[in-house]
Amino acid sequence: MKYLAFTFLFFMALSSNAKLLSDDVFQDQKTIIVYGSDTCHYCTDTKAFLKEKNVKFIYYDVDVNLEKQQEMLNKLIKANIDVSSLSLPVIDKGGELFTNGKDFSAFLERIIK
Repeated sequence: MKYLAFTFLFFMALSSNAKLLSDDVFQDQKTIIVYGSDTCHYCTDTKAFLKEKNVKFIYYDVDVNLEKQQEMLNKLIKANIDVSSLSLPVIDKGGELFTNGKDFSAFLERIIK
């Protein structure tokens, strides 16, 4: 079911003319944006890690905020990142996009470097 949902969203993103930088907060290149889900333990661990390190970030739950889900997908597609096997969280750090890989500790450190 998840595969079907992401496939649907992928094609929606391709046909969308959504504006990627619609909020003023995105103009601040120092702000880290975390796209995640409250049901994803990597997402909640990422938020806890950033709070512990006193790192300024904005979090969007893409399960409930479909506008931000579309924004995330548009950014990933624009960055040529495959969304067919997308894993959360997705990090936007000053325009650099990346997701969690096999080494979660390295992923967390990459956010704060």
